[in-house]
Amino acid sequence: MPAAPDRRNFLQMLFAGAVAMPFVRASAQSADGLALTPLGSLRLVSGAGGNVVVAKSSDGVLMVNGGEAAHSARLLTAIAEGTNGLPIQVLFNTDWHPHHTGSNEAVARAGGQVIAHEHTKQYVGTELFVEWQKRTYKPLPAKALPSKTFHTTGTMTFGAERVEYGHLGQAHTDGDIYVFFRDSNVLVAGDVLSVGKYPIADYTTGGWLGGLVTATKTLLDLSDAGTRVIPGDGPVQTRADLQAQHEMLLKMRDTLGKMMRQGLGAEDMLAAGATREFDAKWGNPELFVSTSYRGLWLHVRELGGVV
Repeated sequence: MPAAPDRRNFLQMLFAGAVAMPFVRASAQSADGLALTPLGSLRLVSGAGGNVVVAKSSDGVLMVNGGEAAHSARLLTAIAEGTNGLPIQVLFNTDWHPHHTGSNEAVARAGGQVIAHEHTKQYVGTELFVEWQKRTYKPLPAKALPSKTFHTTGTMTFGAERVEYGHLGQAHTDGDIYVFFRDSNVLVAGDVLSVGKYPIADYTTGGWLGGLVTATKTLLDLSDAGTRVIPGDGPVQTRADLQAQHEMLLKMRDTLGKMMRQGLGAEDMLAAGATREFDAKWGNPELFVSTSYRGLWLHVRELGGVV
């Protein structure tokens, strides 16, 4: 078995010459635990707390998400060494959660621009108590706050890539965004798309089940059969994976809404096997049902007939 490449050669090797197959699953892994999957001219880096997509131009680097703060130094060092020291010019945050925003401060201090939805900037700039996690998140340093925000959509050109980005509404949070590299046909979906576990609608920061349905449909409309879809964590997905999630969420919105009209609570829904047909694919449903239930109560008018 060949030895894992050292960090210095890790990204450099793959940026230099690897060509991705349409749906690459195999990754090269460096000695420090980072794994890299080629996506045409882009690269997917995992092992830093969440998926990070990297694009390279002649004079700089663009990242979508920055992993966790605990892994930021080795992630950024590997990228610098793999791109011969090119500066990180742009960093997107697909939502406010720490496994995406951990490199904000370092990138900003080095002169890079951090782009996110306006709601994401508000969340990372204040103390937040997330009830379902029983956890309080402290605000990020002022330097780590996004320096450019938007509300709807935007476009930019980075090297040879046209980069499109847009708000996904009240979904996983109410600050979720996608980033679409149209020329490479790579769509970064963030935590709106979940792999091997049920997606979570964080009702404490504006997410809800109905919004996840709508957001997944938006991603479906952006993609085609050849699109490589990048979740917040986990391997590269396809449009068919988006379709499967959309169908599950549609069914769950209708099923849980009907059970609410019958007066059932989250524990009753679990006991009744509300998710049974999907558990083999998405795993333990307890957190999904409990958070979905709380979020649905915050949107009873949209459901209709509950109260």
